[in-house]
Amino acid sequence: MTYLAESNRYESMKYNRSGRSGLRLPAISLGLWHNFGGIDTYENGRAMVRRAFDLGITHFDLANNYGPPPGSAEENFGKILEQDLAPYRDEIIISTKAGYYMWPGPYGEWGSKKYLISSLDQSLKRMGLDYVDIFYHHRPDPNTPLEETMSALDLVVRQGKALYVGISNYRPEEAKEAIGILRRLGTPCLIHQPSYSMLNRWVEDGLLDVLEEEGVGSIAFSPLHKGILTDRYLNGIPSDSRAAGPSVFLRPEELTDSVLGKVRELNAIAQERGQKLSQMALAWVLRGGRVTSALIGASKVSQIEDAVGAVANLEFSGEELERIERILQG
Repeated sequence: MTYLAESNRYESMKYNRSGRSGLRLPAISLGLWHNFGGIDTYENGRAMVRRAFDLGITHFDLANNYGPPPGSAEENFGKILEQDLAPYRDEIIISTKAGYYMWPGPYGEWGSKKYLISSLDQSLKRMGLDYVDIFYHHRPDPNTPLEETMSALDLVVRQGKALYVGISNYRPEEAKEAIGILRRLGTPCLIHQPSYSMLNRWVEDGLLDVLEEEGVGSIAFSPLHKGILTDRYLNGIPSDSRAAGPSVFLRPEELTDSVLGKVRELNAIAQERGQKLSQMALAWVLRGGRVTSALIGASKVSQIEDAVGAVANLEFSGEELERIERILQG
């Protein structure tokens, strides 16, 4: 059956301007880091992408190495585009990245112009695209001059392979320097993608200030802190959870009694607000307008529906924020 997007898909989603650019991103974006690769069930990934778009999520975030195996998330997303979303390409923001290990030899990772240009060419081929909307450098490279890396980002925009560029995992000083180089080259930095959650607040130590001063947007990955900020672990570690298995993504030692105690206290506030803990955690990351979009992962459609439900209540009272702060600092 031919996919037809919901006609009311833009009515309940909130869209925020990315820095001082003309581009607006949905408050909730969908990342394809996990659960969309070659080892996963294709039809489940397809259903999640379609439902996300039906709910007003216009931004889909990938990287060259997403899978596993590396590259397979882009390949699968390319199939979904071809099967379902091709008529809506101009309504969709597609981002990809390069920076982590992708292929053997000296040109398969980090930040050289050789690697970045080659990687984006491969990504476009896997997804069947002429261009991506956003191309990121995925992590700083301590051994390549920043000017070389940023000139590669500038080049892909001039070549028409990307409309905008961004950086990810850059510390405040590195970000400020990268943003300055891109501005001088004439290709402004659109956005920075850092990790950020109630349990991981490093961006508050300077990075958000830099982005605000420079007029650059931000999109927070892992806003649910590997799933800890959900109702999944309120009663301990379920036997079928990531933490119970051999996952390197979430280790059991991260779920200390102290952390789980905070999660339960936060959950009580969320219930008072008429939200799930995951919804409140997303709203908290977006509070005050300093973060453009919260980037979620998902393994099933219902998780996407829950995340989008956060948009219905993004406001916090001063008292709520104080209570949350006391819990997090406790």
